[in-house]
Amino acid sequence: MDIKNMSDYFKANCTFGNKNDSIRGVIDTGYGLPKLYPTTNFVHKMENISKSAPLITQTPNDAAFTIELITEEDTDGVLEMLKTYFFKDEPINTFLNIGECKELEEFSLKCLKDNCSYKAVTKDNEIIGVFLNSLMHRPAANAVPEKAADDCEHPKFKKVLGLMDYIEENFNIFDLYPETDVILDGKIVSVNTNYRGMGIAGLLTEKTLQYMRNHNIPVMHVLCTSHYSARVMEKLGFHEVYRLNYDDYKVNDEVVLKPSEPHVAARILVKQIADLKTSSNGKA
Repeated sequence: MDIKNMSDYFKANCTFGNKNDSIRGVIDTGYGLPKLYPTTNFVHKMENISKSAPLITQTPNDAAFTIELITEEDTDGVLEMLKTYFFKDEPINTFLNIGECKELEEFSLKCLKDNCSYKAVTKDNEIIGVFLNSLMHRPAANAVPEKAADDCEHPKFKKVLGLMDYIEENFNIFDLYPETDVILDGKIVSVNTNYRGMGIAGLLTEKTLQYMRNHNIPVMHVLCTSHYSARVMEKLGFHEVYRLNYDDYKVNDEVVLKPSEPHVAARILVKQIADLKTSSNGKA
């Protein structure tokens, strides 16, 4: 799965995704690599924390914030944050100048039903960061991928979905992991620009990895449409398994997407956290 997010610290950062159960990610970042992950030793500490316990940390002003599961009641708050800090900064959105788009909003929030997305929230109940995730399920052997772009009426967002359709037609993540039927897809990471540099993206990512451990999900997948988001995920231990240069994605012999440099490719990165041979989710 494409963290002012990562743009002001890094100047953008996003990933865009697929649809249905295999919606592929969107990552918007607002952190620099050195400060994104002050949680280097956090992984070990998390082993002793209950999967339902919120992570509590401090901002520089001692305003405590927690990392918590996103619920249905958070939908409006999450959407408001995406509209303020994500939609306008994602490289492809910026190139296409998508603007107001209800289909983009619905597409981005669809994953909340899987109950594996997380928020950073202050003691005043302000959402200052989100990591939206989805569960990808292995398609049937004879399944024909649906083309999300065919049903999209928004001409600019239709181009984004067309890219997702193309990637899905040419790359199946489950081919790389035949032992598992469920993979977690990191769709969108976004952080309030006023809280950049506090390691919120790293904490949200670790909470997501903790969810995977608790539910025996061995692999996390992220589609990055932003150069910066891909760098951040690599810093967190993800590696590339697929790359599509935007110059190589053409419709009727014309390049469709030309986001500004350094955003030159859509990349899929993955992180395996468990031995697939021993994971009970191998055939979930």
